[in-house]
Amino acid sequence: MTTQEKLIKNKLGLLELAAYLKNVSEACRVMGFSRDTFYRIKKAYEEGGIEALYEKIRRKPNLKNRVSEEVERAVVELALEDPSLGQKRVSDELRKRGIFVSPAGVRSITYSKVAFAKLYTSKHPINSADLLNDRVIPFFEEHGLSVLRILTDRGTEFCGRIDRHEYELFLALNDIEHTKTKAKNPQTNGICERFHRTIKEEFYSIALRRKLYRSLEELQEDLDLWIEKYNRQRPHQGKYCEGKTPMETFLGNVPLAKEKIHSNVEVDFGF
Repeated sequence: MTTQEKLIKNKLGLLELAAYLKNVSEACRVMGFSRDTFYRIKKAYEEGGIEALYEKIRRKPNLKNRVSEEVERAVVELALEDPSLGQKRVSDELRKRGIFVSPAGVRSITYSKVAFAKLYTSKHPINSADLLNDRVIPFFEEHGLSVLRILTDRGTEFCGRIDRHEYELFLALNDIEHTKTKAKNPQTNGICERFHRTIKEEFYSIALRRKLYRSLEELQEDLDLWIEKYNRQRPHQGKYCEGKTPMETFLGNVPLAKEKIHSNVEVDFGF
């Protein structure tokens, strides 16, 4: 059985289980899908049958068309200067400054630094998938957004053969594109690396000295409280949040993100 056939089998299984249970939420929980993904699969199947369930092959980006670092820096600076500008306006404004970049070369980046954390006893692909299914995807769905792409390092908990690796399979089933960091270059995922340092210094180093935890669940409860404070009360400095909390930054960018997604423009939410 090919990878495509396995993916289709899982999608059909989801539809059949939901019909049998008469409960979409429970079927999604059992099969490891989000509700948004279920309804996309259901719509595709109703409109085009099994053929519509085949995964579309994503074209690899043509790096030859990537703009220079100088142009990229100018785009970012202008976007931060006036976040309300769309792609065409940014292109037009830069042209006045002697910098030429097409509207298609401008992409929306709305990093919010919203964080999610869940404790496990092992680095296993199924745990990585569980975090997305339990915390990340529901959060974005609550705000009317879909997770389209995710960036991870190249650890075995994230990378493997799509037909044998639970995390890769979960991404494929939920139509989430998987981008990996450059080998031996953690700076590629700098926001995440900085968060690891912050959570170590501001939570673990303090909590583990202050209290003797008797279970993982007990530690998770305190971690959840810290994450809530990190996202909603702790102001973040720097060019993305600029003194606001991650949730303030995220909520402020949701309307723009929805507009760009509906216009088929790629949007990055750093979380």
